[in-house]
Amino acid sequence: MIGREKRMLLRHYLEQGGSKSALARQLGISRDTVHRWIREGDLDRDLDAGAVQYGPRAPVPTKLDRYKPIIMARLEAYPELSSVRLLEEIQAAGYKGSYTQLKEFVRGIRPKPLPAAVVRFETAPGRQAQVDFARFRFPWGVRYALLVVLGYSRMIWMRFYRRQDMRTLLLGIEEAFDTFGGVPQELLFDQMKAVITKDLRVEGGDLVRNAEFMRCASHWSFTPRACRPYRAQTKGKVERPIRYVRSNFIYGREFLNDADLDHQCGLWLDSIANVSIHQTTKERPRIRFDRDERFTLQPLAARPYYSLVLDGDAAAARTRTPSRVIVDVEKRPLSAYARLAAGAV
Repeated sequence: MIGREKRMLLRHYLEQGGSKSALARQLGISRDTVHRWIREGDLDRDLDAGAVQYGPRAPVPTKLDRYKPIIMARLEAYPELSSVRLLEEIQAAGYKGSYTQLKEFVRGIRPKPLPAAVVRFETAPGRQAQVDFARFRFPWGVRYALLVVLGYSRMIWMRFYRRQDMRTLLLGIEEAFDTFGGVPQELLFDQMKAVITKDLRVEGGDLVRNAEFMRCASHWSFTPRACRPYRAQTKGKVERPIRYVRSNFIYGREFLNDADLDHQCGLWLDSIANVSIHQTTKERPRIRFDRDERFTLQPLAARPYYSLVLDGDAAAARTRTPSRVIVDVEKRPLSAYARLAAGAV
């Protein structure tokens, strides 16, 4: 089939008075074709309709080309690996290109997941923080990540523990408050009823456990609330930090032991989680926290909270110095006191 461009040129030269035979030779077509187009009106039909169609351009070499096999291999092993994680890995291999180039390539080789339908609204600085536990299995055992996320800035505090119990919860939120430099007005707890009300390591029943948690809340001046996705307008905004940690930090990453896990967790929080642009706020959590939220938090309590029920070995696990005095009592057999009594007589 003769191209549209040749027919346009033929019509133009014919309008200028060119010879049909000479134009046929110049354009590489037969005279019979030229006469048929003129006779059937093909030169005047549909030439001005539609855009000119061109073939695909030849691919242009990019800085990403040599790293595409690495990306494809990683996505084959871990299909949900994020572009941020892939950027971190290929940069370690020498990649000097942009994140946008990588993101477009990853988007083209895997389907985009459908976004979850979640009702969103913003809370004032310093008002809320969401608390979650997440269970992860490592080669050396199960560990529980305790996460505290400030509702306004989305600053994340996270630490891994051996147990998921109330002692861990109380120590963890206290350490989170120390890190933030203050206390939010409300703590939202999602799916943590078992930790707060059914901790089998505590004696005395649910009433004692609830009372203990409420004493801690009173000590730190926060109000505990249940996190209900379908009552967000009254109970609070629901974040999804566990899914973010699982896909962006845990997924596809190797850890040697607890020390390496804690080390990589700190690096991830400081260099990625709290400095990357949040999809909802379109700002970096660290900047949003330093600018708007840090100074709206309530002041820290003058001393740590000491539980009458849970203390035990928890006091030894604290990094802060206890405010109470611990007195060592020497244990003696009854015979020693008998000798002392006899001597006194």
